[in-house]
Amino acid sequence: MTTDLETLQKAAGATFESEDGDRPVPDSFGNDGEAIAAARNGVALCDRRHWGRLQLSGDDKLRFLHNQSTNDFQRLQPGRGCETVFVTSTARTIDLVSAYVTETAVLLLVSPNRRQKMLQWLDRYIFPADKVELSDLTETTGMFSLIGPEADRLLKQWDIAAPQTDGSHAIVAIDGTEVRLCRGSGVGLPGYTLICEGDRSASLWQSLTEAGAVPMGDRAWERLRVEQGRPASDRELTDDYNPLEAGLWQTISFDKGCYIGQETIARLNTYKGVKQQLWGVRLDRRVEPETPVTVGEDKVGKLTSCTVGDTGAFGLAYIRTKAGGEGLSVRVGEAQGEIVAVPFLTRGYPTQTSGDAAE
Repeated sequence: MTTDLETLQKAAGATFESEDGDRPVPDSFGNDGEAIAAARNGVALCDRRHWGRLQLSGDDKLRFLHNQSTNDFQRLQPGRGCETVFVTSTARTIDLVSAYVTETAVLLLVSPNRRQKMLQWLDRYIFPADKVELSDLTETTGMFSLIGPEADRLLKQWDIAAPQTDGSHAIVAIDGTEVRLCRGSGVGLPGYTLICEGDRSASLWQSLTEAGAVPMGDRAWERLRVEQGRPASDRELTDDYNPLEAGLWQTISFDKGCYIGQETIARLNTYKGVKQQLWGVRLDRRVEPETPVTVGEDKVGKLTSCTVGDTGAFGLAYIRTKAGGEGLSVRVGEAQGEIVAVPFLTRGYPTQTSGDAAE
Protein backbone atom coordinates (compact mmCIF):
# COMPACT_ATOMS: atom_id res chain seq x y z
CA MET A 1 0.00 0.00 0.00
CA THR A 2 2.63 2.52 1.09
CA THR A 3 4.91 1.71 -1.85
CA ASP A 4 2.09 2.20 -4.38
CA LEU A 5 1.04 5.49 -2.82
CA GLU A 6 4.58 6.77 -2.53
CA THR A 7 5.24 5.82 -6.15
CA LEU A 8 2.28 7.94 -7.24
CA GLN A 9 3.38 10.80 -5.03
CA LYS A 10 6.99 10.72 -6.22
CA ALA A 11 5.76 10.75 -9.82
CA ALA A 12 3.91 13.97 -8.93
CA GLY A 13 7.13 15.55 -7.61
CA ALA A 14 6.98 14.57 -3.94
CA THR A 15 10.08 14.70 -1.77
CA PHE A 16 10.28 12.90 1.55
CA GLU A 17 12.70 15.07 3.51
CA SER A 18 11.07 14.58 6.91
CA GLU A 19 9.78 11.38 8.43
CA ASP A 20 7.49 10.57 11.31
CA GLY A 21 8.35 7.12 12.60
CA ASP A 22 7.87 4.50 9.92
CA ARG A 23 5.10 6.41 8.12
CA PRO A 24 6.82 9.13 6.09
CA VAL A 25 4.62 11.57 4.20
CA PRO A 26 5.59 13.99 1.42
CA ASP A 27 7.36 17.05 2.73
CA SER A 28 6.62 18.94 -0.47
CA PHE A 29 5.51 18.48 -4.06
CA GLY A 30 7.56 21.51 -5.12
CA ASN A 31 4.33 23.50 -5.32
CA ASP A 32 3.84 24.89 -1.83
CA GLY A 33 2.51 28.24 -3.03
CA GLU A 34 0.10 26.60 -5.47
CA ALA A 35 -1.10 24.16 -2.80
CA ILE A 36 -1.74 26.97 -0.30
CA ALA A 37 -3.66 28.92 -2.94
CA ALA A 38 -5.71 25.81 -3.77
CA ALA A 39 -6.57 25.28 -0.10
CA ARG A 40 -7.81 28.87 0.15
CA ASN A 41 -9.51 29.23 -3.23
CA GLY A 42 -9.84 25.79 -4.82
CA VAL A 43 -9.15 22.33 -3.41
CA ALA A 44 -5.94 20.71 -2.14
CA LEU A 45 -5.21 17.14 -1.04
CA CYS A 46 -2.87 16.36 1.87
CA ASP A 47 -1.68 12.91 2.97
CA ARG A 48 -2.13 12.53 6.74
CA ARG A 49 -1.48 8.81 7.11
CA HIS A 50 1.10 9.56 9.85
CA TRP A 51 -1.68 10.80 12.18
CA GLY A 52 -2.90 8.18 14.63
CA ARG A 53 -6.25 6.43 14.18
CA LEU A 54 -7.43 4.73 17.35
CA GLN A 55 -10.73 2.95 17.85
CA LEU A 56 -12.83 2.35 20.95
CA SER A 57 -15.62 -0.19 20.83
CA GLY A 58 -17.89 -1.87 23.38
CA ASP A 59 -21.06 -0.85 25.20
CA ASP A 60 -19.27 1.63 27.51
CA LYS A 61 -17.28 3.48 24.82
CA LEU A 62 -19.22 6.76 24.99
CA ARG A 63 -19.39 6.82 28.77
CA PHE A 64 -15.67 6.11 28.93
CA LEU A 65 -14.73 8.96 26.57
CA HIS A 66 -17.23 11.25 28.28
CA ASN A 67 -15.29 10.74 31.52
CA GLN A 68 -11.85 11.03 29.96
CA SER A 69 -11.96 14.23 27.90
CA THR A 70 -13.42 17.72 27.73
CA ASN A 71 -16.38 17.39 25.34
CA ASP A 72 -19.84 15.87 25.81
CA PHE A 73 -19.91 12.39 24.23
CA GLN A 74 -23.22 11.29 25.74
CA ARG A 75 -25.11 13.53 23.30
CA LEU A 76 -23.45 12.10 20.19
CA GLN A 77 -25.32 9.73 17.91
CA PRO A 78 -23.80 7.58 15.14
CA GLY A 79 -22.82 9.78 12.22
CA ARG A 80 -21.82 12.68 14.48
CA GLY A 81 -18.49 13.72 15.93
CA CYS A 82 -16.66 16.43 17.84
CA GLU A 83 -13.27 17.77 18.78
CA THR A 84 -12.17 17.08 22.32
CA VAL A 85 -9.06 17.54 24.45
CA PHE A 86 -7.47 14.94 26.66
CA VAL A 87 -5.91 16.55 29.72
CA THR A 88 -4.12 15.56 32.90
CA SER A 89 -5.69 15.80 36.35
CA THR A 90 -4.40 19.38 36.54
CA ALA A 91 -5.88 20.19 33.09
CA ARG A 92 -2.57 20.24 31.21
CA THR A 93 -3.05 19.28 27.58
CA ILE A 94 -2.16 15.88 26.20
CA ASP A 95 -3.72 16.17 22.74
CA LEU A 96 -6.45 17.77 20.66
CA VAL A 97 -8.43 14.87 19.17
CA SER A 98 -11.15 14.55 16.53
CA ALA A 99 -13.73 11.87 17.44
CA TYR A 100 -16.30 10.22 15.15
CA VAL A 101 -19.09 8.00 16.48
CA THR A 102 -20.14 5.08 14.28
CA GLU A 103 -22.80 2.41 14.84
CA THR A 104 -20.32 0.17 16.64
CA ALA A 105 -17.31 2.25 17.69
CA VAL A 106 -15.69 5.67 18.13
CA LEU A 107 -12.79 6.57 15.86
CA LEU A 108 -10.21 8.95 17.34
CA LEU A 109 -7.79 10.95 15.17
CA VAL A 110 -4.73 11.87 17.23
CA SER A 111 -1.56 13.83 16.50
CA PRO A 112 1.35 11.88 14.95
CA ASN A 113 3.62 12.41 17.96
CA ARG A 114 0.87 11.52 20.44
CA ARG A 115 -0.21 8.14 19.08
CA GLN A 116 1.71 5.94 21.54
CA LYS A 117 1.06 8.26 24.47
CA MET A 118 -2.68 8.26 23.75
CA LEU A 119 -2.75 4.48 23.44
CA GLN A 120 -1.05 4.15 26.82
CA TRP A 121 -3.20 6.87 28.41
CA LEU A 122 -6.49 5.32 27.29
CA ASP A 123 -5.42 1.80 28.20
CA ARG A 124 -4.42 3.01 31.65
CA TYR A 125 -8.02 3.98 32.46
CA ILE A 126 -9.79 0.94 31.01
CA PHE A 127 -10.60 -1.22 34.02
CA PRO A 128 -11.66 -4.91 33.96
CA ALA A 129 -15.34 -4.06 34.52
CA ASP A 130 -15.42 -1.59 31.62
CA LYS A 131 -16.99 -2.82 28.40
CA VAL A 132 -14.43 -1.02 26.27
CA GLU A 133 -11.96 -2.35 23.72
CA LEU A 134 -9.10 -0.24 22.37
CA SER A 135 -7.40 -0.88 19.03
CA ASP A 136 -4.93 0.90 16.77
CA LEU A 137 -5.99 1.21 13.12
CA THR A 138 -3.14 3.46 12.00
CA GLU A 139 -1.18 0.83 10.10
CA THR A 140 -4.19 -0.63 8.31
CA THR A 141 -5.90 2.57 7.18
CA GLY A 142 -5.13 5.66 5.13
CA MET A 143 -6.13 9.24 5.84
CA PHE A 144 -6.28 12.38 3.73
CA SER A 145 -7.48 15.97 4.07
CA LEU A 146 -9.39 17.53 1.19
CA ILE A 147 -9.05 21.27 1.83
CA GLY A 148 -10.73 24.21 0.15
CA PRO A 149 -14.04 25.80 -0.89
CA GLU A 150 -14.21 23.68 -4.04
CA ALA A 151 -14.17 20.37 -2.13
CA ASP A 152 -17.95 19.93 -2.43
CA ARG A 153 -17.85 20.56 -6.16
CA LEU A 154 -15.11 17.98 -6.61
CA LEU A 155 -17.03 15.35 -4.63
CA LYS A 156 -20.14 15.88 -6.73
CA GLN A 157 -18.31 14.15 -9.57
CA TRP A 158 -19.21 10.93 -7.73
CA ASP A 159 -22.76 12.07 -6.86
CA ILE A 160 -21.79 12.30 -3.20
CA ALA A 161 -24.10 14.10 -0.80
CA ALA A 162 -21.36 15.19 1.57
CA PRO A 163 -22.02 15.78 5.29
CA GLN A 164 -22.67 19.49 5.92
CA THR A 165 -22.61 19.75 9.71
CA ASP A 166 -19.29 20.16 11.50
CA GLY A 167 -18.19 16.80 12.86
CA SER A 168 -20.72 14.78 10.86
CA HIS A 169 -19.53 11.88 8.73
CA ALA A 170 -20.79 9.14 6.41
CA ILE A 171 -19.61 6.20 4.34
CA VAL A 172 -19.38 7.07 0.63
CA ALA A 173 -17.88 5.50 -2.47
CA ILE A 174 -15.24 7.19 -4.66
CA ASP A 175 -14.43 5.19 -7.79
CA GLY A 176 -15.24 1.97 -5.95
CA THR A 177 -13.25 2.84 -2.82
CA GLU A 178 -15.25 2.90 0.41
CA VAL A 179 -14.42 6.06 2.33
CA ARG A 180 -15.46 7.51 5.66
CA LEU A 181 -16.02 11.14 4.71
CA CYS A 182 -15.85 13.48 7.72
CA ARG A 183 -16.80 17.15 7.64
CA GLY A 184 -13.76 19.27 8.55
CA SER A 185 -10.32 19.62 6.97
CA GLY A 186 -8.34 19.71 10.22
CA VAL A 187 -7.03 23.26 9.76
CA GLY A 188 -10.21 25.31 10.10
CA LEU A 189 -10.70 25.79 6.36
CA PRO A 190 -13.63 24.27 4.42
CA GLY A 191 -13.12 20.65 3.53
CA TYR A 192 -13.17 17.03 4.60
CA THR A 193 -11.12 14.30 6.24
CA LEU A 194 -11.18 10.99 4.37
CA ILE A 195 -10.35 7.61 5.90
CA CYS A 196 -10.11 4.38 3.90
CA GLU A 197 -8.61 0.92 4.07
CA GLY A 198 -4.86 1.11 3.69
CA ASP A 199 -4.70 -0.95 0.51
CA ARG A 200 -7.07 1.52 -1.16
CA SER A 201 -5.04 4.63 -0.32
CA ALA A 202 -3.20 4.82 -3.62
CA SER A 203 -6.39 4.37 -5.62
CA LEU A 204 -8.17 7.08 -3.61
CA TRP A 205 -5.24 9.50 -3.99
CA GLN A 206 -5.19 8.93 -7.74
CA SER A 207 -8.95 9.44 -8.07
CA LEU A 208 -8.90 12.71 -6.14
CA THR A 209 -5.87 14.20 -7.92
CA GLU A 210 -7.19 13.20 -11.34
CA ALA A 211 -10.45 14.94 -10.41
CA GLY A 212 -8.55 18.18 -9.82
CA ALA A 213 -7.28 18.22 -6.22
CA VAL A 214 -3.82 19.83 -5.95
CA PRO A 215 -1.30 17.69 -3.99
CA MET A 216 -0.10 19.34 -0.77
CA GLY A 217 2.95 18.37 1.26
CA ASP A 218 3.44 18.45 5.01
CA ARG A 219 5.42 21.71 4.80
CA ALA A 220 2.46 23.55 3.28
CA TRP A 221 0.13 21.90 5.82
CA GLU A 222 2.32 23.26 8.61
CA ARG A 223 2.15 26.75 7.14
CA LEU A 224 -1.65 26.54 6.97
CA ARG A 225 -1.78 25.22 10.53
CA VAL A 226 0.13 28.19 11.89
CA GLU A 227 -1.70 30.80 9.80
CA GLN A 228 -5.07 29.35 10.79
CA GLY A 229 -4.04 29.02 14.43
CA ARG A 230 -4.49 25.30 15.03
CA PRO A 231 -2.38 24.45 18.10
CA ALA A 232 -0.06 21.46 17.77
CA SER A 233 1.27 19.02 20.33
CA ASP A 234 4.84 19.76 21.49
CA ARG A 235 4.33 23.34 20.29
CA GLU A 236 1.20 24.96 21.69
CA LEU A 237 -0.15 21.85 23.43
CA THR A 238 2.23 20.86 26.22
CA ASP A 239 2.28 20.37 29.98
CA ASP A 240 2.70 24.14 30.29
CA TYR A 241 -0.78 25.01 28.99
CA ASN A 242 -4.45 24.12 29.48
CA PRO A 243 -7.20 24.08 26.79
CA LEU A 244 -8.60 27.47 27.84
CA GLU A 245 -5.22 29.11 27.38
CA ALA A 246 -4.86 27.28 24.05
CA GLY A 247 -8.07 28.82 22.70
CA LEU A 248 -9.95 25.51 22.54
CA TRP A 249 -13.14 26.64 24.31
CA GLN A 250 -15.22 25.06 21.53
CA THR A 251 -14.04 21.61 22.64
CA ILE A 252 -15.16 21.98 26.26
CA SER A 253 -18.52 21.22 27.86
CA PHE A 254 -18.93 23.16 31.10
CA ASP A 255 -22.11 21.38 32.22
CA LYS A 256 -21.53 17.70 31.51
CA GLY A 257 -20.21 16.76 34.93
CA CYS A 258 -16.98 15.20 36.10
CA TYR A 259 -14.06 14.18 33.91
CA ILE A 260 -10.29 14.17 34.32
CA GLY A 261 -9.17 17.78 34.80
CA GLN A 262 -12.74 19.13 35.11
CA GLU A 263 -12.30 20.84 38.47
CA THR A 264 -9.36 22.92 37.30
CA ILE A 265 -11.05 23.93 34.05
CA ALA A 266 -14.30 24.85 35.81
CA ARG A 267 -12.45 26.96 38.37
CA LEU A 268 -10.48 28.81 35.69
CA ASN A 269 -13.70 29.59 33.83
CA THR A 270 -15.71 30.61 36.91
CA TYR A 271 -13.07 32.95 38.27
CA LYS A 272 -11.76 34.11 34.89
CA GLY A 273 -8.37 32.76 35.82
CA VAL A 274 -6.85 32.33 32.35
CA LYS A 275 -3.53 34.11 32.78
CA GLN A 276 -2.19 33.64 29.26
CA GLN A 277 -3.79 33.07 25.87
CA LEU A 278 -2.72 31.84 22.47
CA TRP A 279 -2.73 34.40 19.65
CA GLY A 280 -1.44 34.86 16.15
CA VAL A 281 1.44 37.29 15.70
CA ARG A 282 2.30 39.04 12.45
CA LEU A 283 6.09 39.51 12.23
CA ASP A 284 8.46 41.52 10.06
CA ARG A 285 10.90 38.59 9.88
CA ARG A 286 11.12 34.93 10.82
CA VAL A 287 11.90 34.15 14.46
CA GLU A 288 12.75 30.84 16.08
CA PRO A 289 10.10 29.29 18.34
CA GLU A 290 10.74 29.64 22.09
CA THR A 291 11.83 33.27 21.59
CA PRO A 292 10.41 35.52 24.35
CA VAL A 293 7.75 38.09 23.46
CA THR A 294 8.25 41.49 25.08
CA VAL A 295 6.49 44.84 25.45
CA GLY A 296 9.08 47.43 26.38
CA GLU A 297 11.24 45.83 29.07
CA ASP A 298 8.57 43.35 30.15
CA LYS A 299 8.39 39.75 29.00
CA VAL A 300 4.73 39.07 28.21
CA GLY A 301 4.86 35.71 26.46
CA LYS A 302 6.62 33.22 24.23
CA LEU A 303 6.57 32.36 20.53
CA THR A 304 5.61 28.72 19.95
CA SER A 305 5.47 28.37 16.13
CA CYS A 306 6.60 30.41 13.15
CA THR A 307 6.22 30.16 9.38
CA VAL A 308 6.89 32.33 6.34
CA GLY A 309 4.29 32.87 3.63
CA ASP A 310 3.56 35.18 0.73
CA THR A 311 2.82 38.09 3.03
CA GLY A 312 5.78 37.56 5.37
CA ALA A 313 6.42 35.83 8.66
CA PHE A 314 3.63 34.71 10.94
CA GLY A 315 3.65 32.92 14.27
CA LEU A 316 1.67 31.70 17.24
CA ALA A 317 2.47 32.92 20.72
CA TYR A 318 1.16 32.73 24.26
CA ILE A 319 0.57 36.23 25.62
CA ARG A 320 -0.26 37.16 29.22
CA THR A 321 -3.90 38.16 29.43
CA LYS A 322 -3.13 41.35 31.37
CA ALA A 323 -0.71 42.49 28.67
CA GLY A 324 -3.49 42.72 26.09
CA GLY A 325 -4.54 40.89 22.97
CA GLU A 326 -5.49 41.76 19.42
CA GLY A 327 -3.71 44.89 18.18
CA LEU A 328 -0.94 44.77 20.79
CA SER A 329 2.49 45.78 19.43
CA VAL A 330 5.24 43.45 20.60
CA ARG A 331 8.86 42.59 20.03
CA VAL A 332 9.91 38.99 19.42
CA GLY A 333 13.68 38.76 19.52
CA GLU A 334 14.87 41.10 16.78
CA ALA A 335 11.46 41.20 15.08
CA GLN A 336 8.62 43.65 15.44
CA GLY A 337 5.19 42.08 15.72
CA GLU A 338 1.49 42.69 16.10
CA ILE A 339 -0.90 40.38 17.91
CA VAL A 340 -3.80 39.27 15.68
CA ALA A 341 -6.77 36.92 15.92
CA VAL A 342 -6.65 33.59 14.05
CA PRO A 343 -9.68 31.63 12.77
CA PHE A 344 -9.18 28.31 14.59
CA LEU A 345 -9.11 29.65 18.14
CA THR A 346 -12.08 30.56 20.34
CA ARG A 347 -12.35 32.44 23.61
CA GLY A 348 -14.85 32.21 26.43
CA TYR A 349 -14.95 35.78 27.68
CA PRO A 350 -13.74 39.18 26.45
CA THR A 351 -10.01 39.88 26.51
CA GLN A 352 -8.13 43.15 26.65
CA THR A 353 -6.99 44.64 23.37
CA SER A 354 -4.30 46.76 24.95
CA GLY A 355 -2.79 47.44 28.34
CA ASP A 356 0.24 47.27 30.55
CA ALA A 357 2.42 44.18 30.72
CA ALA A 358 1.48 41.75 33.45
CA GLU A 359 3.57 41.91 36.53
